[in-house]
Amino acid sequence: MYRTKYVFSSQKKAVLAIRGVLLASALALLSPGAWAANPDVYPSKPVKVIVPFAPGGGIDILIRAIGNELSKKWGYPLVVENKPGASTFIGAESAARSEPDGYTLFATVDPTFTANRFLFAKMPYDPDRSFAPIMQMVRGDSLLLANPKLPAADLKELVVLARKQKGKFAYSSFGAGSQPQLTYEYLNTREGLDLLHVPYNGITPAMTAAIAGEVQLGVASAAVAGEMVRGGQLKILAVAGPSRLKQFPDVKTAAEQGFPYLRASIWYGLFAPAGTPPALIAKINADVKAVLENPDFSEKFVTSKGLVVVAGDPVQLSAAIRDDSALIGEMVKAAGVKPE
Repeated sequence: MYRTKYVFSSQKKAVLAIRGVLLASALALLSPGAWAANPDVYPSKPVKVIVPFAPGGGIDILIRAIGNELSKKWGYPLVVENKPGASTFIGAESAARSEPDGYTLFATVDPTFTANRFLFAKMPYDPDRSFAPIMQMVRGDSLLLANPKLPAADLKELVVLARKQKGKFAYSSFGAGSQPQLTYEYLNTREGLDLLHVPYNGITPAMTAAIAGEVQLGVASAAVAGEMVRGGQLKILAVAGPSRLKQFPDVKTAAEQGFPYLRASIWYGLFAPAGTPPALIAKINADVKAVLENPDFSEKFVTSKGLVVVAGDPVQLSAAIRDDSALIGEMVKAAGVKPE
């Protein structure tokens, strides 16, 4: 009799334990966090993406175009919230402090995660810990540009000319630590040149100065300077990337001309706040990748702008941040730029 009662008691406890586990699992599935982390039901409401620039810029246009395509698949809109200012700090801080539930994303350019760490003593976000990488969406290699009257046909000839006439030639930038300054000061250091730095308040006046002959040199992407080159207002000395551009197939890269260390590019990345579930990261990555790799979409919004589709994964984006940060650290040191 005692033994029978003991067995029944053990069975009853087991049944109650199982019921408890099932109840806990059911309650967990009903919680908002569980639904949010389930890629099969994501999204169940509009998704916000913070862009740390004013409307109308390159990354703003691209992410809105991607959002239009995603809304067809998701059934919910991707809402762009522009938070410009302070070297992307305002937008980055807002995104980093958002809930890591997949409903707030962050689309920005590479300096947010690469150059800023060297240019500022304090930042309101940690470029290595505040975000979960989703994808490097697109990349654009920069062009080393010159006024057409400069008596150098390419980068190699510029270096020879600048060595003979030190202090005679100048380049425009859009401020201390901007890509043109880092690029040309790195060239100065590596080649023993004395190209002079003339900063302007923005890329448009910097390009205007090169066109007008106030300075002889500049740096910009094909998206910015392509029409100026085709119109004869500027000429290209080199492509500061790994391969020639399809828009200008006859222009050699810096590496082809003997300067493999001289690299300058811009990329657009997509991120989520740190702690966002990996399943959602994978879901968003796959859906954005499908949009970017659509030939019609990429031609209209990427390649026609002088950019190339990357559509990588989180590991590739993390590697790009690491490698680019190492190079930019060297360039900042060469330029003598001190953190603000």
